[in-house]
Amino acid sequence: MTVADDVTLNVAPDEAASLRRIVWSSVIGTAVEWYDFLIYGTATALVFNKVFFAAGNPALATIAAFGTYAVGFLARPLGAAIFGHYGDRVGRKAMLAITIMVMGIGTFLIGLLPTYQQIGIAAPVLLIGLRFLQGIGLGGEWGGAVLMVVENCPTHRRGLLGSMVQVGNPIGNLAAIGMFALVASLPESDFMTYGWRIPFLISILLVGVGLYIRLNMEETAAFRQVQAKKEVASLPLLEIFRHHRRPFFTAVGLKISEIAYASIGGVFVMSYATAI
Repeated sequence: MTVADDVTLNVAPDEAASLRRIVWSSVIGTAVEWYDFLIYGTATALVFNKVFFAAGNPALATIAAFGTYAVGFLARPLGAAIFGHYGDRVGRKAMLAITIMVMGIGTFLIGLLPTYQQIGIAAPVLLIGLRFLQGIGLGGEWGGAVLMVVENCPTHRRGLLGSMVQVGNPIGNLAAIGMFALVASLPESDFMTYGWRIPFLISILLVGVGLYIRLNMEETAAFRQVQAKKEVASLPLLEIFRHHRRPFFTAVGLKISEIAYASIGGVFVMSYATAI
């Protein structure tokens, strides 16, 4: 989604409380989505190579499990393009409600998946499909959550308050690790049978909280003004490539360099530490 840069918003003192609600609503919603996305990484390192792939070569099973983990990252740009397009045409609020449902449904269904021993090759195929759904949801989530904040705050505070949304990432990460730490205390047979599913199934409750928060948010004043002026772009993505190519590719490069090592290293360390 693109920011309505031509709109400058001034927040009066009596609007400060409303702005704080918007910021924390975006942080909480983003934390829920990151929790859903990141518990997959933890489960990949600890469980998926054993329950969703054929027994035999453990190294190949681990590689295959991490391959499904990568699918979520490949789907994120597609999710960003889809929800960015409709977010710029329909509105930020509606898209944020949809993204959290897409993510939540995908995560919940992963917790219900039969194993390879139960349904064979269909198990990893379904797992890949649901991971792709997770990636689509998260791809539309982050940009929309940031825009919900920056389009509701004064221009000179956009950088600071917009960056607050990213606090949802470590919150979701810690919640994911903490939840798996709890279920990992079960006997190994119980953990491998049903314990690993609990963090995925619980996510539906978190999604309910996040969805409630988002449905009670108002559309940004900036987007409402763009709609009122009938300046909504018919093809927002085309507008980006036509007028904003350099900042777009700069932002993509910065994001890849920032997230790649953390996402790969963090999950690999868990897999390595539990395998030695």
